[in-house]
Amino acid sequence: LRPYFSEFALVKYRVLVEIRWFETLFNEKIIDEAEGISEETKAILDKIISEFTVEEAEKVKEIENTTNHDVKAVEYYLKNKFDENEFLKKRKEFLHFTCTSEDINNLSYAMMINE
Repeated sequence: LRPYFSEFALVKYRVLVEIRWFETLFNEKIIDEAEGISEETKAILDKIISEFTVEEAEKVKEIENTTNHDVKAVEYYLKNKFDENEFLKKRKEFLHFTCTSEDINNLSYAMMINE
């Protein structure tokens, strides 16, 4: 059950929720600055999710030691990852846009239970 009910799983689902929300903002053109995400960018985002390991979760936890905020640590982790791609780097401030930590946590917990 560790892949679904552990601290690692919770962090991974938070990453998943943040990325899917970011994609939705751009693909559904919810904000004026949005344009659709290319297949190449989608592949990069999917790779962040699929290659998320315990070591990556530990990076999030290190950030959390500074922020003292679990969801904010995920946001900062993803902003660092977005810096590796020019398209994402220019749009990283839209991570977590209009979300509360509760939004991210509620969806993450629901996805953990659903799987």
